[in-house]
Amino acid sequence: MKDFVEIKLDLYRKCTEYIDQRIESIQKKLDDVAESRSNETKSSAGDKHETGRTMMQLEEQKATVQLYSALEVRQTLNQIDIESTNTQIGLGSLVRCNTGNYFIAISAGKIELEGVLYYGISIQSPIGQKLAGKGVNDTIQFNGKKIAILEVY
Repeated sequence: MKDFVEIKLDLYRKCTEYIDQRIESIQKKLDDVAESRSNETKSSAGDKHETGRTMMQLEEQKATVQLYSALEVRQTLNQIDIESTNTQIGLGSLVRCNTGNYFIAISAGKIELEGVLYYGISIQSPIGQKLAGKGVNDTIQFNGKKIAILEVY
């Protein structure tokens, strides 16, 4: 069985892959919009042309906001020191509870490693906020459930 540093490193890699794929997808969307705009020729139906142009601008703005958001998430991930051990839960903590395992990094959802399920959550998420600052043997209430913190790395 891997030690906690190896597990944290694997989880960090999975989170990095997740956000990199998201950034790549958004960048592709922006590239597609830019290509559509450059291929568009002036139509004789002026109103239809302007509507299309406006729709492209809205798509571009939406994708740009998503890209900046994803880059901020990537920056949060870059702040994590995988080798640090924590007695209190914070960014980069690996937490084992009676209800599941959590990696406090980014909201990446379920991550399975060697048959064990972990949840990649951000410290700003509702459960992340409840766990923040807690330690071994502390409990929190979340969604009507009592969650006991068994281990913190």
